[in-house]
Amino acid sequence: MTWAATVLTLYPEMFPGTLGHSLAGRALADGLWSLSARNIRDWATDKHRSVDDTPAGGGPGMVLRADVVAAAVDGVANGTPVVALTPRGVPLTQARVRALAAGRGVTLLCGRFEGFDERLFEARAIEQLCIGDYILSGGEVAATVLLDACVRLLPGVMGAALSGVDESFETGLLEHPHYTRPPVWEGLAIPEVLRSGDHAKIAAWRSERSEQDTRLRRPDLWQRHSDAAGPPPSGARRQKKEE
Repeated sequence: MTWAATVLTLYPEMFPGTLGHSLAGRALADGLWSLSARNIRDWATDKHRSVDDTPAGGGPGMVLRADVVAAAVDGVANGTPVVALTPRGVPLTQARVRALAAGRGVTLLCGRFEGFDERLFEARAIEQLCIGDYILSGGEVAATVLLDACVRLLPGVMGAALSGVDESFETGLLEHPHYTRPPVWEGLAIPEVLRSGDHAKIAAWRSERSEQDTRLRRPDLWQRHSDAAGPPPSGARRQKKEE
């Protein structure tokens, strides 16, 4: 069954956008996944096709109306998870991406203005996800990010079967650094171990660099990784203390 993505947005012309190129674009053309972008305004009920109104309690900006957006969600319901892209959502993780990619598809709801009327989430089963701690003009870019992350994991999209396994976040750590030709560039040489042909030493170097870079660059990931691994064996703790 083709993995199906439906995007509810005020700007359907923004799709497929970058998703029409490279891996995702080829997979879309080959029928490995499908994409439908629908305009939320199609479910508005007044002559102006209004989808927003002023915030209750006052304040700047406009808020997307629960009645219009809920009607749009109901109108495209196809049994796939409904996800709203919003800075109020929980962080998007590689684990969640894998779970979504393993299903039948996803329905994405792109926020605009000051966001959604909160009653939308009280009345409908909609997951709220955020791609990072920053603000975008709307959820369309975030939806593109999520779709790209999912599509590359679909069967037949990536050339090598293991291409998506040994990467940042898949193991809870950042990926090790990569190098290629020329062997020396601007006085900087490829680490000798990577040219040694000793696969055991190469694997050990990559594992060590992955842990080292995660500790330095993403202490939050390193802490989660350490907590999941649990305390070292008592013998190892004694050895470390003696050192």
